[in-house]
Amino acid sequence: MMDIAQQAAINPASARYAAAGRARVPLTAVDPGQWRALAQRAIEPNGYYLPGWELAVSATARGRTDASALTAFDGPSARLIGLMPVISLWRASRIPLPALVSAHPYGTLCSPLLDRGAPVEAATRLLQQARAAGAHALVLTDVALDGAAMTALNQVLNRDGLRPRALSSYVRASLDATQDGDALLREALGARKLKELRRQRHRLEENGPVTFEVARGRDEIGPALETFLQLEASGWKGKRGTALVQHAGDATFIRRAVPALAETAQCEIISLRAGATAVAAGIVLRHQDRAFFFKLGIDERFAKYSPGVQLTLDLTRHLCADPAIASADSTASADHPMINPIWRRRLAIGDVLVPLRRNDPVVTLIHGALAAHGAAYAAARRAVRLLRK
Repeated sequence: MMDIAQQAAINPASARYAAAGRARVPLTAVDPGQWRALAQRAIEPNGYYLPGWELAVSATARGRTDASALTAFDGPSARLIGLMPVISLWRASRIPLPALVSAHPYGTLCSPLLDRGAPVEAATRLLQQARAAGAHALVLTDVALDGAAMTALNQVLNRDGLRPRALSSYVRASLDATQDGDALLREALGARKLKELRRQRHRLEENGPVTFEVARGRDEIGPALETFLQLEASGWKGKRGTALVQHAGDATFIRRAVPALAETAQCEIISLRAGATAVAAGIVLRHQDRAFFFKLGIDERFAKYSPGVQLTLDLTRHLCADPAIASADSTASADHPMINPIWRRRLAIGDVLVPLRRNDPVVTLIHGALAAHGAAYAAARRAVRLLRK
């Protein structure tokens, strides 16, 4: 209905930016080679903003299509040094005010890609592009609050006398993969809990030998993905209608993204089998030295053996044994009952309102509208939870 390029009706001062397409471009217009090279140089890993993933999301994923990008280039070399996928505030929240919002890449991390060789310059130019698009604010959703990308953005904002506003925050589980996996699990869970999990695993072995498998190659990644999709749809997500395979656009996205990232060794599918039966499976992305645990599906017929926990224990050992991985982001919700007791490190995640001009009254309007929208959304979620009880 209404986008940044149409904001003259709301804010006449922005009319000169009517050609907003020149300031932000379709994701498909970003050179994929430049994007991949930037991802290799990024100051902070984000597997969900890798081109193979985010382009697939923007192409077909339900409610997430047609994202644009703010881009930053190094002047002398024309090298891409910054990229931030965005949509308008109207598309994100149906709020008709001039702001841009992080494009949600399905995974819960939207930290932008900034070149580690010029993070402040990249952040500066991204903010300039947002202004040129007619935006008065950026709404950064699900960013790592203590991450290197947010640190660079804060440096630019402090220099320019701009104060970001925290909208919400929480902490979620992450893994220090530099430790010995078995030692980490003993410290996290304790001898008694591990003994109970071993007992459950022995019971699971009554259905056949229990094996942990990792699918990476072209020939194995497709069948492994289909196994994951079937498991996810067979559980509570399928009952609620939120499994990936239940929506054509989502199914197309994941079947495009996983093989694309597997080609560059940036995605693997893990599974736990009892004999020939897959009892749990998950998708893991890799970017630089960090892994991202995207989703988990289990066969609920085996729920009494804790298949999701069993798979996560094996994943923990797998990542800790890999010298290329230093940490893993659970990308889970706050206080997640399964992974929080296992991965004991915490990562601060939040939504931040970034003003683009000093003393701008429009930013106050945007902040108030976002607060009201957040309160209404929280009330709706509480009502849904009550109805499901």
